[in-house]
Amino acid sequence: MNESKKFLAVSVALVALTGCGCEEIPTGHVGIVTRFGAIQPGLLGEGFHFIDPMNSVVEVNVQTGTTNTEAMAASKDLQTVHTKVGIQWQITADKAVCIVQKFGNYDGAWTNGIIEPAVQEVVKATAAKYTAEELITKRQEVKTAVEVGLAEFIGKTLKARGCDEGIRIANVAITNFEFSHEFNASIEAKVKAEQDALRAENEKRTRVTQAEAAAKEATVAADANAYKTDVESKANAAAIERESKALESNPNLVQLRIAQKWDGKLPTYTGNSIPMLQLK
Repeated sequence: MNESKKFLAVSVALVALTGCGCEEIPTGHVGIVTRFGAIQPGLLGEGFHFIDPMNSVVEVNVQTGTTNTEAMAASKDLQTVHTKVGIQWQITADKAVCIVQKFGNYDGAWTNGIIEPAVQEVVKATAAKYTAEELITKRQEVKTAVEVGLAEFIGKTLKARGCDEGIRIANVAITNFEFSHEFNASIEAKVKAEQDALRAENEKRTRVTQAEAAAKEATVAADANAYKTDVESKANAAAIERESKALESNPNLVQLRIAQKWDGKLPTYTGNSIPMLQLK
C-alpha cells in the first residue's frame, strides 16, 4: 500500500471513530445515556465506551461522599441546641437512573433534596427526647438514634419517589453540640457547686478521721493508765494482805516495823505542857 492509500485509510478510520462518538467513565462513577434530554436504557460502567453521536452521557458519582450540615433544635428541657452533623453516604449504582430522574443531577440536588431535609427533621425529633445534659452524657446513644432516624427518613423519601434503597447511609458523626450562653453558665455553676460539695465532704471526712484517731489515741492512753493503776492497786492490796497475815501470825512484827522507822533519837520532852523530864 502506497503512502496515499495509507493516508486515506487513516483518514477514513478517524472520521468513522469521530462519527460514532466515545465516552470514558472514570472510576467510582456510572454513566447514564440520554438523547435530547431523555434517558436511554442501559447504564455505562467504568471505562471507555463507544456511543451514538446523537447521545450524551451524564456521569453519576457512586463513591462514598460526606455532607456536613447544621441543625437547630430544642432539647427535652427546652434548651436551644445547635448541632453539627457529618454524614457519609453514597448513591446505589443500579438506582442512579431513578435518583437523577426524580431529584435531578445539578450540584447539590441530592444534598438539598434528600440529605438536608432528613438531617433537620431527625435532629429535631431526636433532641426533643433528651435533656441538654443527656445529649452530652449519652452522646453515643443520641448518635445511634440520629443514624437510625436518618436511614428511616431517607428510606421513606426515596420509596415515595419510587427509588427504594437509592441512597445508603455509611456513617453519621455528631461533631458538636452547642448551647446558649445561659445554659453553659448554669452548667459551670453546677459543676463548681458539685466540686465545692465534694471538697467539703473530703475535708469533713479528714476532720472526722483525725478526731477518731485522736479519740482512739486517748482511749489507748486511758486504758494504759487504768491498767497501770489496776496493777498497782492489786499489788498494794496483795502486799497489805500479806503483811496483815504476817501480823496475825507474829504480833511482835509491829514493834519491828516501829524500830525500822525510828531514827535513833529520843524526844526532848515528855508530857503535855509541863516538862516532866529533861533528857539532855
